[in-house]
Amino acid sequence: QVQLVESGGGLVQAEGSLRLSCAASGRTFSSYAMGWFRQAPGKEREFVAAISRSSSTYYADSVEGRFTISRDNAKNMVYLQMNSLKPEDTAVYYCAASWIPTGGIATQVGGMDYWGAGTLVTVSS
Repeated sequence: QVQLVESGGGLVQAEGSLRLSCAASGRTFSSYAMGWFRQAPGKEREFVAAISRSSSTYYADSVEGRFTISRDNAKNMVYLQMNSLKPEDTAVYYCAASWIPTGGIATQVGGMDYWGAGTLVTVSS
């Protein structure tokens, strides 16, 4: 069982930056692939960024070059550094975990095993 708690959301102007954090419980955190997803009002939840247990990363085209996902297995933490934010990045951002002890990346909403409650990011123009 893994519990995930996001923090770091807030209101920021366009072109600004935010850093989201996700604190995970559990002794097997390093065996999970982690991801960030987001859901804007009236839209479906979508993939943002993913990181494997060995820190291989993958990004949605819409955030490539602006967002950076990272993890610290010793601290059971996952981060999402968001730069050059745009109004269309406004959404609730969710941290999620997928049990993949052999490695690999999970990018599908349906493939994640655990979810946090989310943190709201609002980007004003």
